[in-house]
Amino acid sequence: MEPAESEMSILSNGKSHDLGDDISMPMKSLPEEDQFEDEGNVTECEEFLPNSEGKKPMRFTDFEGKTSFGMSVFNLGNAIMGSGILGLAYAMANTGILLFLFLLTAVAALSSYSIHLLLKSSGIVGIRAYEQLGFRAFGTPGKMAAGIAITLQNIGAMSSYLYIVKSELPLVIQAFLKADTPSGEWYLNGNYLVVLVSIGIILPLALMKQLGYLGYTSGFSLSCMVFFLISVIFKKFQIPCPFEDYSYNGTATLLNATSAGYHNGYVPAEDGSDCAPRMFTLNSQTAYTVPILAFAFVCHPEVLPIYTELRNPTKRKMQHVANISVLIMYTMYFLAALFGYLTFYGRVEAELLHTYSQIDPYDTLILCVRVAVLTAVTLTVPIVLFPVRRAIQQMLFPEKTFNWLRHIAIAVMLLIFINMLVIFAPNILGIFGIIGATSAPCLIFIFPAVFYIRIVSKEDEPMNSTPKILAACFAGLGVLFMTMSLSFIIIDWTTGSSNAGGH
Repeated sequence: MEPAESEMSILSNGKSHDLGDDISMPMKSLPEEDQFEDEGNVTECEEFLPNSEGKKPMRFTDFEGKTSFGMSVFNLGNAIMGSGILGLAYAMANTGILLFLFLLTAVAALSSYSIHLLLKSSGIVGIRAYEQLGFRAFGTPGKMAAGIAITLQNIGAMSSYLYIVKSELPLVIQAFLKADTPSGEWYLNGNYLVVLVSIGIILPLALMKQLGYLGYTSGFSLSCMVFFLISVIFKKFQIPCPFEDYSYNGTATLLNATSAGYHNGYVPAEDGSDCAPRMFTLNSQTAYTVPILAFAFVCHPEVLPIYTELRNPTKRKMQHVANISVLIMYTMYFLAALFGYLTFYGRVEAELLHTYSQIDPYDTLILCVRVAVLTAVTLTVPIVLFPVRRAIQQMLFPEKTFNWLRHIAIAVMLLIFINMLVIFAPNILGIFGIIGATSAPCLIFIFPAVFYIRIVSKEDEPMNSTPKILAACFAGLGVLFMTMSLSFIIIDWTTGSSNAGGH
Protein backbone atom coordinates (compact mmCIF):
# COMPACT_ATOMS: atom_id res chain seq x y z
CA MET A 1 0.00 0.00 0.00
CA GLU A 2 1.24 3.47 -0.80
CA PRO A 3 2.28 5.61 2.15
CA ALA A 4 -0.44 7.85 3.36
CA GLU A 5 -0.48 11.62 3.65
CA SER A 6 -2.72 14.05 5.47
CA GLU A 7 -4.74 15.07 2.43
CA MET A 8 -5.25 11.45 1.43
CA SER A 9 -6.73 10.69 4.82
CA ILE A 10 -6.15 6.95 4.60
CA LEU A 11 -6.85 5.29 7.89
CA SER A 12 -6.92 1.67 8.82
CA ASN A 13 -9.59 0.88 11.38
CA GLY A 14 -8.44 -2.59 12.10
CA LYS A 15 -6.64 -5.69 11.01
CA SER A 16 -5.99 -7.01 7.57
CA HIS A 17 -8.77 -9.12 6.14
CA ASP A 18 -8.16 -11.70 3.46
CA LEU A 19 -10.48 -10.88 0.57
CA GLY A 20 -9.05 -13.25 -1.97
CA ASP A 21 -6.03 -13.11 -4.24
CA ASP A 22 -7.70 -10.84 -6.77
CA ILE A 23 -8.03 -7.89 -4.41
CA SER A 24 -5.72 -8.58 -1.46
CA MET A 25 -2.86 -6.16 -0.82
CA PRO A 26 0.26 -6.58 1.32
CA MET A 27 0.46 -4.19 4.26
CA LYS A 28 3.69 -2.83 5.66
CA SER A 29 4.33 -2.99 9.34
CA LEU A 30 4.10 0.31 11.15
CA PRO A 31 5.77 1.46 14.37
CA GLU A 32 4.10 0.62 17.61
CA GLU A 33 3.02 4.23 18.20
CA ASP A 34 0.89 4.10 15.05
CA GLN A 35 -1.29 1.36 16.45
CA PHE A 36 -4.67 2.00 17.96
CA GLU A 37 -4.65 3.21 21.54
CA ASP A 38 -8.24 4.14 22.30
CA GLU A 39 -10.95 1.72 23.20
CA GLY A 40 -13.38 3.00 20.57
CA ASN A 41 -11.07 2.08 17.72
CA VAL A 42 -10.38 -1.34 19.19
CA THR A 43 -14.12 -1.92 19.39
CA GLU A 44 -14.46 -1.05 15.75
CA CYS A 45 -11.62 -3.41 14.88
CA GLU A 46 -13.41 -6.25 16.58
CA GLU A 47 -16.73 -5.33 15.00
CA PHE A 48 -15.54 -5.37 11.39
CA LEU A 49 -12.50 -7.62 11.38
CA PRO A 50 -13.27 -10.71 13.45
CA ASN A 51 -11.17 -13.17 11.46
CA SER A 52 -7.71 -11.66 11.71
CA GLU A 53 -5.93 -13.39 14.54
CA GLY A 54 -2.20 -13.02 14.60
CA LYS A 55 -2.07 -9.73 12.68
CA LYS A 56 -1.45 -6.37 14.28
CA PRO A 57 -4.03 -3.60 13.98
CA MET A 58 -2.53 -0.83 11.88
CA ARG A 59 -3.37 2.79 11.28
CA PHE A 60 -2.50 4.59 8.06
CA THR A 61 -2.47 8.30 8.87
CA ASP A 62 -0.10 11.02 9.95
CA PHE A 63 -2.48 12.86 12.24
CA GLU A 64 -5.10 11.98 14.79
CA GLY A 65 -8.74 12.87 14.19
CA LYS A 66 -9.75 15.74 16.46
CA THR A 67 -13.02 16.99 14.93
CA SER A 68 -16.00 16.80 17.28
CA PHE A 69 -19.28 15.08 16.45
CA GLY A 70 -21.10 18.40 16.08
CA MET A 71 -18.50 19.95 13.79
CA SER A 72 -18.58 16.82 11.63
CA VAL A 73 -22.35 17.18 11.31
CA PHE A 74 -21.88 20.82 10.26
CA ASN A 75 -19.24 19.88 7.66
CA LEU A 76 -21.25 17.05 6.14
CA GLY A 77 -24.47 19.07 6.25
CA ASN A 78 -22.73 21.93 4.45
CA ALA A 79 -21.40 19.48 1.86
CA ILE A 80 -24.97 18.27 1.24
CA MET A 81 -26.51 21.72 1.17
CA GLY A 82 -26.25 23.40 -2.20
CA SER A 83 -27.86 26.00 -4.39
CA GLY A 84 -30.38 23.36 -5.48
CA ILE A 85 -32.53 24.26 -2.46
CA LEU A 86 -33.59 27.35 -4.42
CA GLY A 87 -35.21 25.16 -7.07
CA LEU A 88 -37.09 22.71 -4.86
CA ALA A 89 -40.27 24.83 -4.69
CA TYR A 90 -40.38 24.71 -8.50
CA ALA A 91 -39.89 20.95 -8.32
CA MET A 92 -42.83 20.66 -5.90
CA ALA A 93 -45.00 22.73 -8.24
CA ASN A 94 -44.35 20.12 -10.93
CA THR A 95 -44.93 17.04 -8.75
CA GLY A 96 -47.45 18.04 -6.10
CA ILE A 97 -46.89 18.02 -2.35
CA LEU A 98 -47.39 14.31 -1.67
CA LEU A 99 -45.43 13.05 -4.68
CA PHE A 100 -42.59 15.45 -3.84
CA LEU A 101 -42.55 14.24 -0.23
CA PHE A 102 -42.43 10.61 -1.39
CA LEU A 103 -39.57 11.27 -3.82
CA LEU A 104 -37.61 13.34 -1.30
CA THR A 105 -37.99 10.64 1.37
CA ALA A 106 -36.90 7.93 -1.04
CA VAL A 107 -33.82 9.90 -2.13
CA ALA A 108 -32.82 10.67 1.48
CA ALA A 109 -33.11 6.97 2.38
CA LEU A 110 -31.07 5.96 -0.68
CA SER A 111 -28.39 8.50 0.20
CA SER A 112 -28.08 7.10 3.73
CA TYR A 113 -27.88 3.57 2.31
CA SER A 114 -25.13 4.67 -0.08
CA ILE A 115 -23.12 6.15 2.80
CA HIS A 116 -23.68 2.89 4.69
CA LEU A 117 -22.09 0.96 1.81
CA LEU A 118 -19.10 3.29 1.76
CA LEU A 119 -18.56 3.04 5.50
CA LYS A 120 -18.97 -0.74 5.56
CA SER A 121 -16.47 -1.17 2.73
CA SER A 122 -14.11 1.21 4.51
CA GLY A 123 -14.43 -0.69 7.79
CA ILE A 124 -13.66 -4.05 6.18
CA VAL A 125 -10.41 -3.07 4.49
CA GLY A 126 -9.36 -0.28 6.86
CA ILE A 127 -9.30 2.45 4.21
CA ARG A 128 -10.86 5.88 4.52
CA ALA A 129 -10.24 7.36 1.09
CA TYR A 130 -12.69 6.98 -1.80
CA GLU A 131 -9.89 6.58 -4.34
CA GLN A 132 -8.13 3.90 -2.29
CA LEU A 133 -11.37 1.94 -2.01
CA GLY A 134 -11.42 1.94 -5.82
CA PHE A 135 -7.81 0.77 -5.82
CA ARG A 136 -8.57 -2.03 -3.37
CA ALA A 137 -11.55 -3.16 -5.44
CA PHE A 138 -10.27 -2.82 -9.02
CA GLY A 139 -6.64 -1.76 -8.80
CA THR A 140 -5.35 1.35 -10.57
CA PRO A 141 -8.35 1.64 -12.97
CA GLY A 142 -10.71 1.77 -9.98
CA LYS A 143 -8.55 4.36 -8.25
CA MET A 144 -8.35 6.55 -11.36
CA ALA A 145 -12.08 6.24 -12.07
CA ALA A 146 -12.97 7.36 -8.56
CA GLY A 147 -10.42 10.17 -8.60
CA ILE A 148 -11.55 11.50 -11.97
CA ALA A 149 -15.23 11.32 -11.00
CA ILE A 150 -14.59 13.22 -7.75
CA THR A 151 -12.49 15.83 -9.53
CA LEU A 152 -15.00 16.48 -12.31
CA GLN A 153 -18.05 16.44 -10.02
CA ASN A 154 -16.59 18.81 -7.45
CA ILE A 155 -15.01 21.17 -9.98
CA GLY A 156 -18.45 21.37 -11.59
CA ALA A 157 -20.05 22.10 -8.21
CA MET A 158 -17.49 24.78 -7.32
CA SER A 159 -17.89 26.37 -10.75
CA SER A 160 -21.67 26.51 -10.37
CA TYR A 161 -21.31 28.12 -6.92
CA LEU A 162 -18.92 30.78 -8.21
CA TYR A 163 -21.15 31.33 -11.22
CA ILE A 164 -23.95 32.18 -8.78
CA VAL A 165 -21.60 34.65 -7.06
CA LYS A 166 -20.73 36.18 -10.43
CA SER A 167 -24.34 36.62 -11.52
CA GLU A 168 -26.10 37.39 -8.22
CA LEU A 169 -23.66 39.50 -6.20
CA PRO A 170 -23.66 42.46 -8.65
CA LEU A 171 -27.47 42.49 -8.61
CA VAL A 172 -27.54 42.46 -4.82
CA ILE A 173 -25.08 45.37 -4.62
CA GLN A 174 -27.03 47.18 -7.32
CA ALA A 175 -30.27 46.74 -5.39
CA PHE A 176 -28.76 47.93 -2.10
CA LEU A 177 -27.37 51.04 -3.84
CA LYS A 178 -30.66 51.59 -5.75
CA ALA A 179 -28.53 51.87 -8.89
CA ASP A 180 -31.14 51.25 -11.61
CA THR A 181 -28.80 52.20 -14.45
CA PRO A 182 -25.26 51.07 -13.63
CA SER A 183 -22.56 52.92 -15.55
CA GLY A 184 -19.74 50.39 -15.53
CA GLU A 185 -18.61 50.60 -11.91
CA TRP A 186 -16.05 47.91 -11.12
CA TYR A 187 -17.91 46.81 -7.99
CA LEU A 188 -20.90 45.91 -10.17
CA ASN A 189 -18.78 43.74 -12.47
CA GLY A 190 -19.30 40.06 -11.68
CA ASN A 191 -15.89 39.05 -13.04
CA TYR A 192 -14.06 41.31 -10.59
CA LEU A 193 -16.30 40.30 -7.71
CA VAL A 194 -15.84 36.54 -8.19
CA VAL A 195 -12.04 36.99 -8.20
CA LEU A 196 -12.18 39.11 -5.04
CA VAL A 197 -14.38 36.54 -3.28
CA SER A 198 -12.05 33.71 -4.34
CA ILE A 199 -8.93 35.49 -3.09
CA GLY A 200 -10.34 37.09 0.04
CA ILE A 201 -12.61 34.35 1.40
CA ILE A 202 -12.29 30.99 -0.36
CA LEU A 203 -8.50 30.70 -0.71
CA PRO A 204 -7.63 31.30 2.99
CA LEU A 205 -10.18 28.67 4.05
CA ALA A 206 -8.97 26.22 1.38
CA LEU A 207 -5.38 26.46 2.67
CA MET A 208 -6.25 24.88 6.02
CA LYS A 209 -4.55 21.54 6.56
CA GLN A 210 -7.57 19.63 7.80
CA LEU A 211 -11.20 19.66 6.78
CA GLY A 212 -12.33 19.64 10.41
CA TYR A 213 -11.16 23.23 10.90
CA LEU A 214 -13.95 24.38 8.59
CA GLY A 215 -16.63 23.23 11.05
CA TYR A 216 -17.15 26.81 12.26
CA THR A 217 -17.60 28.25 8.78
CA SER A 218 -19.86 25.31 7.92
CA GLY A 219 -21.99 26.08 10.95
CA PHE A 220 -22.25 29.73 9.88
CA SER A 221 -23.10 28.65 6.32
CA LEU A 222 -25.90 26.43 7.58
CA SER A 223 -27.13 29.32 9.76
CA CYS A 224 -27.42 31.43 6.61
CA MET A 225 -29.57 28.75 5.01
CA VAL A 226 -31.71 28.54 8.17
CA PHE A 227 -32.24 32.31 7.83
CA PHE A 228 -33.28 31.71 4.22
CA LEU A 229 -35.77 29.06 5.37
CA ILE A 230 -37.23 31.27 8.13
CA SER A 231 -37.64 34.11 5.63
CA VAL A 232 -39.45 31.87 3.14
CA ILE A 233 -41.86 30.76 5.88
CA PHE A 234 -42.36 34.37 7.03
CA LYS A 235 -43.04 35.62 3.48
CA LYS A 236 -45.72 32.97 3.01
CA PHE A 237 -47.94 34.90 5.44
CA GLN A 238 -47.09 38.31 3.97
CA ILE A 239 -47.62 37.80 0.26
CA PRO A 240 -51.24 37.48 -0.90
CA CYS A 241 -52.27 35.09 -3.63
CA PRO A 242 -52.59 35.91 -6.46
CA PHE A 243 -49.81 38.49 -6.32
CA GLU A 244 -49.22 41.39 -8.69
CA ASP A 245 -45.95 42.00 -10.49
CA TYR A 246 -43.88 44.98 -9.43
CA SER A 247 -44.61 47.56 -12.12
CA TYR A 248 -42.40 50.55 -11.23
CA ASN A 249 -40.59 51.50 -14.46
CA GLY A 250 -37.39 52.50 -12.67
CA THR A 251 -36.71 48.87 -11.74
CA ALA A 252 -37.24 47.44 -15.20
CA THR A 253 -33.53 46.86 -15.78
CA LEU A 254 -32.98 45.07 -12.48
CA LEU A 255 -36.20 43.06 -12.71
CA ASN A 256 -35.50 41.90 -16.25
CA ALA A 257 -31.96 40.95 -15.26
CA THR A 258 -33.09 38.84 -12.35
CA SER A 259 -35.94 37.21 -14.23
CA ALA A 260 -34.10 36.44 -17.45
CA GLY A 261 -34.29 32.86 -18.58
CA TYR A 262 -37.31 31.84 -16.51
CA HIS A 263 -40.91 31.31 -17.53
CA ASN A 264 -43.13 34.40 -17.24
CA GLY A 265 -46.00 33.27 -19.39
CA TYR A 266 -48.22 32.26 -16.49
CA VAL A 267 -51.94 33.03 -16.93
CA PRO A 268 -53.97 33.17 -13.67
CA ALA A 269 -57.01 30.92 -13.51
CA GLU A 270 -60.32 32.72 -13.35
CA ASP A 271 -61.81 30.34 -10.80
CA GLY A 272 -59.06 30.97 -8.27
CA SER A 273 -57.69 27.41 -8.51
CA ASP A 274 -54.20 28.81 -9.10
CA CYS A 275 -54.04 29.51 -5.34
CA ALA A 276 -54.95 25.97 -4.32
CA PRO A 277 -52.18 23.47 -3.52
CA ARG A 278 -51.98 20.31 -5.59
CA MET A 279 -51.18 16.97 -3.99
CA PHE A 280 -50.21 15.16 -7.21
CA THR A 281 -49.12 16.78 -10.47
CA LEU A 282 -47.81 15.18 -13.62
CA ASN A 283 -46.61 17.32 -16.51
CA SER A 284 -43.70 17.64 -18.93
CA GLN A 285 -41.46 18.98 -16.16
CA THR A 286 -42.20 16.29 -13.57
CA ALA A 287 -39.55 13.90 -14.82
CA TYR A 288 -36.86 16.56 -14.42
CA THR A 289 -37.41 16.69 -10.67
CA VAL A 290 -36.20 13.11 -10.21
CA PRO A 291 -32.50 13.76 -11.00
CA ILE A 292 -32.71 17.16 -9.27
CA LEU A 293 -33.81 15.45 -6.06
CA ALA A 294 -31.41 12.55 -6.58
CA PHE A 295 -28.46 14.94 -6.60
CA ALA A 296 -29.79 17.08 -3.72
CA PHE A 297 -27.93 14.86 -1.22
CA VAL A 298 -24.56 14.62 -3.00
CA CYS A 299 -21.88 14.55 -0.29
CA HIS A 300 -20.17 11.22 -0.81
CA PRO A 301 -16.67 12.47 -1.74
CA GLU A 302 -16.59 14.30 1.61
CA VAL A 303 -17.85 11.40 3.76
CA LEU A 304 -14.57 9.51 4.15
CA PRO A 305 -12.38 12.60 4.79
CA ILE A 306 -14.83 13.71 7.49
CA TYR A 307 -14.80 10.15 8.87
CA THR A 308 -11.00 10.22 9.06
CA GLU A 309 -10.91 13.48 11.01
CA LEU A 310 -13.70 12.48 13.42
CA ARG A 311 -12.56 12.24 17.04
CA ASN A 312 -12.51 8.58 18.22
CA PRO A 313 -13.97 7.41 14.92
CA THR A 314 -16.13 4.32 14.56
CA LYS A 315 -18.38 3.27 11.72
CA ARG A 316 -21.46 3.55 13.93
CA LYS A 317 -20.51 7.05 15.06
CA MET A 318 -19.91 8.24 11.50
CA GLN A 319 -23.19 6.69 10.36
CA HIS A 320 -24.92 8.73 13.07
CA VAL A 321 -23.18 11.85 11.75
CA ALA A 322 -24.43 11.03 8.25
CA ASN A 323 -27.97 10.20 9.37
CA ILE A 324 -28.31 13.43 11.38
CA SER A 325 -26.90 15.51 8.51
CA VAL A 326 -29.24 13.90 5.99
CA LEU A 327 -32.23 14.31 8.33
CA ILE A 328 -31.49 18.02 8.89
CA MET A 329 -31.14 18.66 5.17
CA TYR A 330 -34.24 16.58 4.45
CA THR A 331 -36.27 18.75 6.84
CA MET A 332 -34.88 22.01 5.46
CA TYR A 333 -35.42 20.91 1.87
CA PHE A 334 -39.03 19.97 2.47
CA LEU A 335 -39.93 23.10 4.43
CA ALA A 336 -38.25 25.40 1.89
CA ALA A 337 -40.04 23.66 -0.97
CA LEU A 338 -43.40 23.57 0.82
CA PHE A 339 -43.59 27.21 1.92
CA GLY A 340 -42.05 28.47 -1.31
CA TYR A 341 -44.67 26.56 -3.25
CA LEU A 342 -47.54 27.64 -0.97
CA THR A 343 -46.49 31.27 -1.49
CA PHE A 344 -46.56 31.30 -5.30
CA TYR A 345 -48.19 27.99 -6.30
CA GLY A 346 -48.07 27.62 -10.10
CA ARG A 347 -46.21 30.91 -10.54
CA VAL A 348 -43.06 29.84 -8.69
CA GLU A 349 -39.98 30.06 -10.89
CA ALA A 350 -37.05 27.68 -11.28
CA GLU A 351 -35.07 29.92 -8.90
CA LEU A 352 -37.20 30.84 -5.90
CA LEU A 353 -35.57 34.19 -5.06
CA HIS A 354 -36.26 35.44 -8.59
CA THR A 355 -39.97 34.97 -7.92
CA TYR A 356 -39.77 37.29 -4.92
CA SER A 357 -38.10 39.87 -7.17
CA GLN A 358 -41.26 39.98 -9.28
CA ILE A 359 -43.09 41.44 -6.29
CA ASP A 360 -40.46 43.90 -5.06
CA PRO A 361 -36.83 43.68 -6.22
CA TYR A 362 -35.87 46.12 -3.45
CA ASP A 363 -37.44 44.20 -0.56
CA THR A 364 -34.91 44.51 2.27
CA LEU A 365 -35.57 41.07 3.76
CA ILE A 366 -35.21 39.31 0.41
CA LEU A 367 -32.01 41.23 -0.30
CA CYS A 368 -30.64 40.05 3.04
CA VAL A 369 -31.70 36.51 2.18
CA ARG A 370 -29.84 36.72 -1.12
CA VAL A 371 -26.73 37.87 0.74
CA ALA A 372 -27.15 34.92 3.14
CA VAL A 373 -27.49 32.45 0.25
CA LEU A 374 -24.42 33.93 -1.45
CA THR A 375 -22.51 33.58 1.83
CA ALA A 376 -23.59 29.96 2.24
CA VAL A 377 -22.62 29.11 -1.34
CA THR A 378 -19.24 30.82 -0.96
CA LEU A 379 -18.41 29.00 2.28
CA THR A 380 -19.31 25.66 0.70
CA VAL A 381 -16.58 25.96 -1.95
CA PRO A 382 -13.65 25.19 0.43
CA ILE A 383 -15.49 22.10 1.72
CA VAL A 384 -15.87 20.83 -1.86
CA LEU A 385 -12.28 21.70 -2.76
CA PHE A 386 -10.74 19.37 -0.15
CA PRO A 387 -11.77 16.06 -1.83
CA VAL A 388 -10.61 17.38 -5.23
CA ARG A 389 -7.17 18.20 -3.87
CA ARG A 390 -6.95 14.80 -2.18
CA ALA A 391 -8.03 13.06 -5.41
CA ILE A 392 -5.38 14.92 -7.40
CA GLN A 393 -2.71 13.96 -4.87
CA GLN A 394 -3.86 10.34 -4.93
CA MET A 395 -3.60 10.24 -8.72
CA LEU A 396 -0.41 12.29 -9.24
CA PHE A 397 1.56 12.01 -5.97
CA PRO A 398 0.46 8.74 -4.35
CA GLU A 399 3.78 8.14 -2.55
CA LYS A 400 4.46 11.67 -1.35
CA THR A 401 4.01 12.73 2.27
CA PHE A 402 2.23 15.93 3.22
CA ASN A 403 3.93 19.06 1.91
CA TRP A 404 2.67 22.59 2.51
CA LEU A 405 3.97 23.92 -0.80
CA ARG A 406 2.14 21.24 -2.79
CA HIS A 407 -0.94 21.65 -0.57
CA ILE A 408 -1.09 25.39 -1.32
CA ALA A 409 -0.13 25.10 -4.99
CA ILE A 410 -2.94 22.66 -5.82
CA ALA A 411 -5.53 24.88 -4.12
CA VAL A 412 -4.28 27.99 -5.94
CA MET A 413 -4.22 26.27 -9.32
CA LEU A 414 -7.71 24.84 -8.80
CA LEU A 415 -9.15 28.25 -7.93
CA ILE A 416 -7.39 29.91 -10.89
CA PHE A 417 -8.76 27.24 -13.23
CA ILE A 418 -12.29 27.50 -11.85
CA ASN A 419 -12.26 31.31 -11.97
CA MET A 420 -11.15 31.22 -15.60
CA LEU A 421 -13.98 28.84 -16.41
CA VAL A 422 -16.53 31.03 -14.67
CA ILE A 423 -15.27 34.23 -16.30
CA PHE A 424 -14.54 33.07 -19.85
CA ALA A 425 -16.88 30.10 -20.45
CA PRO A 426 -20.47 31.37 -20.93
CA ASN A 427 -21.89 27.84 -21.24
CA ILE A 428 -20.14 26.42 -18.21
CA LEU A 429 -23.33 25.22 -16.54
CA GLY A 430 -24.33 23.22 -19.61
CA ILE A 431 -20.88 21.64 -19.85
CA PHE A 432 -20.82 20.64 -16.22
CA GLY A 433 -24.43 19.53 -16.46
CA ILE A 434 -23.19 16.68 -18.63
CA ILE A 435 -20.30 15.99 -16.25
CA GLY A 436 -22.60 16.04 -13.24
CA ALA A 437 -25.05 13.73 -14.95
CA THR A 438 -22.30 11.14 -15.36
CA SER A 439 -20.02 11.60 -12.33
CA ALA A 440 -22.72 12.18 -9.70
CA PRO A 441 -24.56 8.86 -10.30
CA CYS A 442 -21.18 7.10 -10.21
CA LEU A 443 -20.22 8.63 -6.85
CA ILE A 444 -23.66 8.26 -5.26
CA PHE A 445 -24.92 4.94 -6.61
CA ILE A 446 -22.58 2.94 -8.84
CA PHE A 447 -19.17 3.14 -7.14
CA PRO A 448 -20.34 2.52 -3.54
CA ALA A 449 -22.31 -0.50 -4.70
CA VAL A 450 -19.69 -2.12 -6.94
CA PHE A 451 -16.88 -1.39 -4.48
CA TYR A 452 -18.93 -3.08 -1.77
CA ILE A 453 -19.67 -6.10 -3.96
CA ARG A 454 -16.01 -6.42 -4.90
CA ILE A 455 -14.44 -5.77 -1.48
CA VAL A 456 -16.70 -7.96 0.67
CA SER A 457 -15.45 -11.51 0.18
CA LYS A 458 -17.71 -14.20 -1.23
CA GLU A 459 -17.04 -16.30 1.87
CA ASP A 460 -18.60 -13.62 4.08
CA GLU A 461 -21.42 -12.65 1.71
CA PRO A 462 -22.11 -14.84 -1.37
CA MET A 463 -23.19 -13.07 -4.55
CA ASN A 464 -26.76 -14.32 -4.03
CA SER A 465 -26.92 -12.90 -0.50
CA THR A 466 -29.47 -10.17 0.22
CA PRO A 467 -26.91 -7.38 0.89
CA LYS A 468 -25.12 -7.95 -2.40
CA ILE A 469 -28.36 -8.27 -4.37
CA LEU A 470 -29.48 -4.94 -2.89
CA ALA A 471 -26.12 -3.40 -3.76
CA ALA A 472 -26.41 -4.67 -7.35
CA CYS A 473 -29.91 -3.18 -7.64
CA PHE A 474 -28.54 0.06 -6.23
CA ALA A 475 -25.87 0.17 -8.94
CA GLY A 476 -28.57 -0.49 -11.55
CA LEU A 477 -30.55 2.44 -10.15
CA GLY A 478 -27.48 4.62 -10.65
CA VAL A 479 -27.27 3.59 -14.31
CA LEU A 480 -30.96 4.48 -14.66
CA PHE A 481 -30.42 7.93 -13.10
CA MET A 482 -27.44 8.54 -15.38
CA THR A 483 -29.48 7.63 -18.46
CA MET A 484 -32.40 9.83 -17.37
CA SER A 485 -30.19 12.81 -16.57
CA LEU A 486 -28.31 12.67 -19.85
CA SER A 487 -31.58 12.28 -21.76
CA PHE A 488 -33.11 15.34 -20.07
CA ILE A 489 -30.01 17.47 -20.73
CA ILE A 490 -29.96 16.46 -24.38
CA ILE A 491 -33.67 17.30 -24.64
CA ASP A 492 -32.96 20.69 -23.04
CA TRP A 493 -30.23 21.40 -25.56
CA THR A 494 -32.30 20.34 -28.56
CA THR A 495 -35.42 22.26 -27.49
CA GLY A 496 -33.55 25.33 -26.23
CA SER A 497 -35.16 25.19 -22.78
CA SER A 498 -33.36 25.09 -19.44
CA ASN A 499 -34.57 23.06 -16.53
CA ALA A 500 -31.38 22.40 -14.77
CA GLY A 501 -31.35 22.43 -11.08
CA GLY A 502 -28.28 22.93 -8.95
CA HIS A 503 -26.67 20.81 -6.36
